[in-house]
Amino acid sequence: MTASQPPTTAEELRGAGLRVTAARVALLETVRHGDHLDVETIASGVRERVGHISLQAVYDALYALTTAGLIRRIEPAGSPARFEGRVGDNHHHVLCRSCGAVADVDCAVGEVPCLTASDAHGFVIDEAEVIYWGLCPACTTVSSS
Repeated sequence: MTASQPPTTAEELRGAGLRVTAARVALLETVRHGDHLDVETIASGVRERVGHISLQAVYDALYALTTAGLIRRIEPAGSPARFEGRVGDNHHHVLCRSCGAVADVDCAVGEVPCLTASDAHGFVIDEAEVIYWGLCPACTTVSSS
C-alpha cells in the first residue's frame, strides 16, 4: 500500500484489532455502500455476498464494528436501529415521519460538538446528537395532493 491509497477493508479491520472474516468484510462494505440501513437489510446484503449468515452473527459483527468506530449506529425514536459508514465527524440526521427516510445533515453550527449545552453538569462534552423530524419531499407531495 502506498501513502496515496486508502486502506483496504481488511486492513481497516486489522487496524481496529478485529479478525478479518468474509462476513465482516461483506458487512462493512454493505453498510458503507448503503444508506442508513437497518439490520435486516444489512443481513440480506451480506448474504448476497457470502451466503448464509445468522442474524445473531450480523448483530455480533455490527456491535464489534460500531465499538471499533468503523461504523455508526443511530437509534431514532420509534424506529429500528440504523447503521452508516460515515464516522469521525459530528453530523446529524433528518428523518421523515411518514416513510422513515433518513438523510445526513452536517453540523448545526460551528465546531464539534456543534451545539453548546446550557449546563454541562460537569461533563466534558465531545459530541451532540440531533435528529430533525419532518416530511421528506415525496411524502410532502403526497400529503398535499
